[in-house]
Amino acid sequence: MNTSIVVIPTYNEVESIGVLLDALKLLPVDVLVIDDASPDGTAEICRARGVEVISRSGKMGLGGAYRTGFAVALERGYSNVIEMDADGSHQVSDLVKMMEWIGTSELLIGSRWVADGAIQNWSRFREYLSKGANAYANAVLSLGIKDTTSGLRIYNAELLKRMDISTIKSEGYCFQIEMTRRVIARGGSIGEIPITFIERAHGVSKISFAIALEAVLRLTSWGLLRLIGR
Repeated sequence: MNTSIVVIPTYNEVESIGVLLDALKLLPVDVLVIDDASPDGTAEICRARGVEVISRSGKMGLGGAYRTGFAVALERGYSNVIEMDADGSHQVSDLVKMMEWIGTSELLIGSRWVADGAIQNWSRFREYLSKGANAYANAVLSLGIKDTTSGLRIYNAELLKRMDISTIKSEGYCFQIEMTRRVIARGGSIGEIPITFIERAHGVSKISFAIALEAVLRLTSWGLLRLIGR
């Protein structure tokens, strides 16, 4: 068993998952896919490549997928738990670069918005949405993190144990913000490593109005609790 595991949530990633898994085979990592009953055969492609898949009964959300994967990783004794998207937006070359920094911080975030970070093929709307979410999160929570919504991350397992991840409630990309908030609350150290985020070439973005609304409501609620000292 390797000391690091990559947890990948999937839903209809048939056009991109094979390329990602083939690239990850070259790294000293194990891979666990959490599939939300993809009707396009994503899970079957993963299993055909010898990758373990946990199949859930339907499209149940990003946060729940990661909570499931993290729990398995901790139970099995991995030292490092890696988050990565399956849609081709996260580059394995960036993950390799991030793994060189393991041990310097308890959470390493692949950041689009630090110096030398970049995005490719994004619309202005997507760029403003991401920058706006990060600006609002930092304004109401004072997190001090440039890219709180990034989904390319490496967690130290001991940090995850301190975080009580079963109590993390967010399901959309707000999950990343809530996890960042919890890391800081538990005294965890955070490092941001520049990456190049490439807009998916295949499939459909999972971002929806409901996901954006969840983020706004949760951030506002946390900000108000912080304001009154709770």
